[in-house]
Amino acid sequence: MTITVLYFASLREFSGCPREEMDATGIHCVLDVWRNAQEGRPLPPRTLIAVNQEYAAADHPVREGDEVAFFPPVTGG
Repeated sequence: MTITVLYFASLREFSGCPREEMDATGIHCVLDVWRNAQEGRPLPPRTLIAVNQEYAAADHPVREGDEVAFFPPVTGG
C-alpha cells in the first residue's frame, strides 16, 4: 500500500529527490505525507499541493494509491 509523492522546482532540491513511493500506513492527510517524507520539517509557507492532480489543502485526506504533489508558489508577469 503506497502513496506516490512528487516534488517540483525548488521543493525538489529541498527534498533531495523528484519522486518517491511512501508506505500509506498511518498516513491520513497531506500534512502527514509531508512530515513523514521530510522527517518532521515544516511545510514551507504558501506551498501548493495537489492530490491526484487536483489542488488540495494540507488537511486533505490521503488514501492508498493517491498521488500527492508539492509545488512552490508560482509567480509570473
